[in-house]
Amino acid sequence: MVALLDDHLLRDLLADDLSTELAEILGEHEPATTSLYLYRLSRSVVSARGGALTGSWSVEHRRELGRTLLALPESVPVVPMRVLAYRMAEIADAQRVSTLGAEAAAAAEHLGAALCVWEGDDGPGIRSAVDAVGVPYRTVAR
Repeated sequence: MVALLDDHLLRDLLADDLSTELAEILGEHEPATTSLYLYRLSRSVVSARGGALTGSWSVEHRRELGRTLLALPESVPVVPMRVLAYRMAEIADAQRVSTLGAEAAAAAEHLGAALCVWEGDDGPGIRSAVDAVGVPYRTVAR
């Protein structure tokens, strides 16, 4: 089974800073992510301004993560947006969810994956969208 990781959990995976809970999930699931989660993490690395993703990291630590993002391992697939776009529109039309949430729900459905999000990003919109497409939703503490 696949675990679709949000930007916070992807950061933790790529920085080799796994919480016990995330390590357990990845011990049983293959990781994947979405284009927008990858973009949000990349944007944070490039222009950290005190945000929760990399704002407290040193410049060198962010550069190291940036190098990893540029050579994203094949073991972390990114579901192409063109495969998801129409389904995203359907989900967004039926649910009160952002584009990011619609992509995550569509990608999880496409992969038959559990959507795993950092507990600080848990919200009713993405939760209801994922519930509507019938895939597991899991929050993960740091």
